[in-house]
Amino acid sequence: MRRGCAAGLLLVGVLALAAVAFGPRLVEEGMKLLYPRPYRDLVQREAAEFGLEEELVYGVIKAESGFDEDAQSHAGAHGLMQLTQETFDWIASLYPPEEGTGDIYDPAANLHCGCALLRLLLDQYGSLEVALAAYNAGMGSVDGWLQSGEYSHDGETLHTIPYPETEAYVDRVKKARDVYRRLYGQQGEA
Repeated sequence: MRRGCAAGLLLVGVLALAAVAFGPRLVEEGMKLLYPRPYRDLVQREAAEFGLEEELVYGVIKAESGFDEDAQSHAGAHGLMQLTQETFDWIASLYPPEEGTGDIYDPAANLHCGCALLRLLLDQYGSLEVALAAYNAGMGSVDGWLQSGEYSHDGETLHTIPYPETEAYVDRVKKARDVYRRLYGQQGEA
């Protein structure tokens, strides 16, 4: 019995020393497991094509689908970047995917159209928060909010997002983007 306790205490001591000695590195590696970068070549290519920060694209994918290319939402959105078929078809008509099957579930086509939509929203609204709100709630909703003094003082930014789900989504994407920046080295603003 005493040998078992001694061995257990020794193991705890060794683990405690290892945590102190290697803790920051272990934490970083653990965080990379929680914030992976699958589809790296596709994300790099599409982010570059549309002038987007890779970490922002990863933040959107993580918040939207958790990297499940077969994801489907209750609102009828599909794929990695959770696009509705109507939005996917509209964006694909403006920016036809160069690679992939053209199917909404195809990672190459979905990432291409999702990045194109994100770029379009950033250009239209000029604000990351407003663009992300439009990505989640739709441009019609956001346009209405911007016209309402209840949600916007200047018609360009939102001081209040009336949909709690959309407000949480914007925060989730920005936090994920910031984690990706810390883990993988980007420090600039989107």
